[in-house]
Amino acid sequence: MSELRSVKKVCVIGAGTMGSGIAAHLANLGFQVTLLDVTPQSVTEAFEKAKAAKPPLFVTPDRAMDVRLGNTSDNLNWVSEADWVVEAVFERQGVKRSIYNRIQDLVQPDAFISTNTSGLEIELLAEGLSESFQRRFIGTHFFNPPRYLKLLELIPTTKTDPEIVATMSDFLEDRVARRIIVAKDTPGFIANRYGMWCMYHAVHVAEKLRLTIEQVDAITGVFLGRPKSASFRLNDIVGLDVMNDIASNLLERCPNDPFIQTYRSTKSIAALLERKWIGEKTRQGYYRKEGKELLVLDLGTLAYRQMAEVDLPSLKELAPLHLNERISRALELKDETGEFLRHYLPPALKYADYLKEEISHSVIDIDRVMEWGFGWQQGPFATIDALGPVKSGVTTGPFYEGESVRSHNGNFVHIPSNPKYKPLQEYQEVGNGETYRLRDLGDGVTAVCLTTKMGTISPTFVKELTDLIESDRLDRFVLTGDSRTYSAGFDLRFFAQAIIDERWIEIDHELLRLQKLGEMLEASKVVTAVYGHALGAGLELALSTSKIVAQLESKIGLPEAKVGLFPGGRGTTLMRLYNQHTAKRLSEVAFNLATGTIANNSEEARQLGYLRPTDQTEFHPDRLIYTAKLAALEVKPVTRPEISTATGPLSGMIDRLLEVARAKGDMSKHDELVGQKIKIIMSKATSYEDCLTKERTEFLDLCTKALTTARIQHMLANGTALRN
Repeated sequence: MSELRSVKKVCVIGAGTMGSGIAAHLANLGFQVTLLDVTPQSVTEAFEKAKAAKPPLFVTPDRAMDVRLGNTSDNLNWVSEADWVVEAVFERQGVKRSIYNRIQDLVQPDAFISTNTSGLEIELLAEGLSESFQRRFIGTHFFNPPRYLKLLELIPTTKTDPEIVATMSDFLEDRVARRIIVAKDTPGFIANRYGMWCMYHAVHVAEKLRLTIEQVDAITGVFLGRPKSASFRLNDIVGLDVMNDIASNLLERCPNDPFIQTYRSTKSIAALLERKWIGEKTRQGYYRKEGKELLVLDLGTLAYRQMAEVDLPSLKELAPLHLNERISRALELKDETGEFLRHYLPPALKYADYLKEEISHSVIDIDRVMEWGFGWQQGPFATIDALGPVKSGVTTGPFYEGESVRSHNGNFVHIPSNPKYKPLQEYQEVGNGETYRLRDLGDGVTAVCLTTKMGTISPTFVKELTDLIESDRLDRFVLTGDSRTYSAGFDLRFFAQAIIDERWIEIDHELLRLQKLGEMLEASKVVTAVYGHALGAGLELALSTSKIVAQLESKIGLPEAKVGLFPGGRGTTLMRLYNQHTAKRLSEVAFNLATGTIANNSEEARQLGYLRPTDQTEFHPDRLIYTAKLAALEVKPVTRPEISTATGPLSGMIDRLLEVARAKGDMSKHDELVGQKIKIIMSKATSYEDCLTKERTEFLDLCTKALTTARIQHMLANGTALRN
C-alpha cells in the first residue's frame, strides 16, 4: 500500500447528493478530485446543483474549479490515475456491483477502494471480486453534507486487510478531517440501524399521544440535549424518501429484530410520501415555508397550518438544570412533556441495549455515533448510566466507570485518550482573572481563554492581558475563548456610554491601550486559536499574534462599519501592512472594511484579506487546540512589515469603489464617510506610527457623529445593523 500521506488524487463515482458532497469536501481539503456520473449531462447538472447548494458545499466558489468532471462511458479509465476511488452511486446492490466489475482491472494495484453506502452490507457488495480488490475494499459512510458533519462510519469486511483498516482510519482522520467509528458490517451499521430508528420512533409516539409537531420538537431539541432540528425538522433535512429507503431495507433484512416494526410508516409519513412532500428537497414536508412564514403539518388533519406557541411551562422550569437532572425530573412530570418522554426515551434506551453487540465493537462507539453524527449531547449508554435502571428501563448497566467502559463480555476496559481531540475544558486550570482563565496545555504552553460573554474584548480584559504579559508568567501561549466562540469584538457598551458622556479622552486612551496590547502580542510567542467568531477587536488582537489557527467554519471579519466606526485598535493599520503588495488589493480590502464584510469561513477570510499567508486553517472540527499548541511550540515573535507605498492610484481606486456602491444604493452617505476615513489611513499615512495616530483621530471623529451613535444604540438594542 502507498503511504496515505502521498494520496493526492481521488476519483468519486456517482455525482448525486452524496457523491457531489464528498467531491466538494475533498476539493476543499486540497485533493485533486475527479467526479464521474453516467453521462456528460447528468454529471454537469448534478455538479451545478452542488455549486448552488445551501448551505454551501464549497468553502469558496473557486474550489469547484478543482473538480474534474467526466462520465462512466468515456472517462472510466480516469480511475487508474486515482490513489483512492470512492463509489457513491445509487443505493442498489446490483448498480454498485456493476461499477466494481468495470473498474477492478483499472484501479492502481495500491489504490484504496471504498463504497459510500448508508446500510448495504459491504461483504455482499464485494462478493466474487478479485482478492486484491477485496483486500483493499471498505465501506466509508459519510454523513450528509460531508463538509459539515464530522462522523464517518468505516466498515471493513472479513476480507479487508486489517492493516488497511488501521491505515485508512488514520488517513480519514488526519487528512479527510473526520471522526472515525469502525462499525460492524450489519444492516444500517450503527447510525441508521439505531439513529434512524429513533427518528421513526419519535413520529410514532407523537401520533399515538396526539401531540403537535411543535410540542415534540420543543421537547426533543435542546431540552433533551439535541440539536435545534429536534425530530420533525430533522426528518425534513434528511428527507422522507431517504428515511423510507433505509426503513424498507432494514425491514427486509432484519426480520428477527423485535423492535424493527417501528420502521413501518406512520400515518403522516405515508401521506407525505404519497404527496411527494419529502422535506427540504421539495421545500415542504413536516414544515413548509410560505414567504417569510413557516407553516407546520397538523398530524391530525394532515393539512398545513400556522405554527402555534408551545405551552409547556415545564420546559422553561427545568431548562436551567444539568441535562441528566433535567431528563430525570421530566420523566416524572404529569404533563405532555413527561408523557412523551416516558413513551419515547426508555424504549429508545432499551433498543440501544438490545443492539449493542450486534452492531458495535463497544457501547462507546454507539454513544459517539449519536454524539458526532446526530449532535446528541450524550449517547444512549451515558444516558442509561445517568438515569439508573428504574428510569431508563435498562438493567444491564452501568456501562461507564471512571475512564473505563464495559466491554460486551462484561469486563471494564480503559478508554484510550487521544491528545489530538482533547477539549480545551479538560486541560487543568492554572489561574484566572475577571475576564480570563489560564489552562495548562503541556510542554510549556498555556492557553489564555477569554471568559467574557461571547468573548467580548472589554477595557478590563485589555488591562488584565497587558498585566499578564508584563508579569512574565507566560512563555509560549495560545489566545482563545473558553465558551462557544472566540470573540464577537469589543464591548460596544463601553463606546455607547463614553459617547453619551462625551469622554473623548477616555476613548482615545482605550484605543491606545488596545494598540499597545497588540504590539505586546507581536513581541510574544503566541498563537490565536479562532473558532465560532473572530470579529472586530478579537480579530485585531489575533492578527497581532505570530499565527492564527482558525477553525474552518469560523465567521471572521472587521464589521465595525455596521456601527458607524472602523477598526481602531490597529486593525486598519494591520490590513494596510499585510495587503500592501498592490493598490488593487488594498482598495478591495479598504472596501471590505467600509462595508463591514464578514467572511463565512476561514478560507473566504483569507481571500478577503483578513488572514495572512502564514495563518492556518484547521479543517478538522475537533483538533483546533491540538494544532494551535503545536504551532505555539514553533512560533517566533512577529516581524511586522514596514509600510510601503502601493503602486497605482490607491486613493482614486478606493473612491471609485465607494462611489459605485453608493450609486447602486448599497452604501449610505454615512457608510461612505466611514470609507473615506479608512481611505485616509490606507493612502495618506506615511509611517506605521502615523497609521496608528490616524486610526485614533478618525475613529474619535466618527464617535462624535449622531448617525454613529444611532447605529451603536440600534445594534445594542436589536442585535442587527442599522443602515442610516
